Amino acid sequence: MSKDKKVTIEVKGAAISVLSQKNEDYISLTDIAKYRNKQEPFAIINNWMRSRSTIEFLGLWKKLSNPSFKPLEFDGFKICACLNDLGRWQGGEA
Repeated sequence: MSKDKKVTIEVKGAAISVLSQKNEDYISLTDIAKYRNKQEPFAIINNWMRSRSTIEFLGLWKKLSNPSFKPLEFDGFKICACLNDLGRWQGGEA
C-alpha cells in the first residue's frame, strides 16, 4: 500500500503544498490564492471558479478524463455560468 506524500515547494516566495497520492499530484489552490490575498484566499478562488475560461477548461478536463461525462448536460451548465459572467465583460455588476 502506497503512502500519501506531502511536500512544500516555493514559487515566487510563496509556500505551495503538493500532495502525491496514488501516482497523482495535487497542488493546493488555497496556497496559490494566498499569494494574491493572504487574508481571504477564498475570494480569489471564488472569482477564478466563475470565469468563463475556467468553466471551459473544467469541461475539457472532464471530457478527457471521465468516460461517463455528459457533454450536453455540461453545455447547459456552461451557458448559464457564462451568461452570469457576461455582465462583468460588458461592464455590469457581477
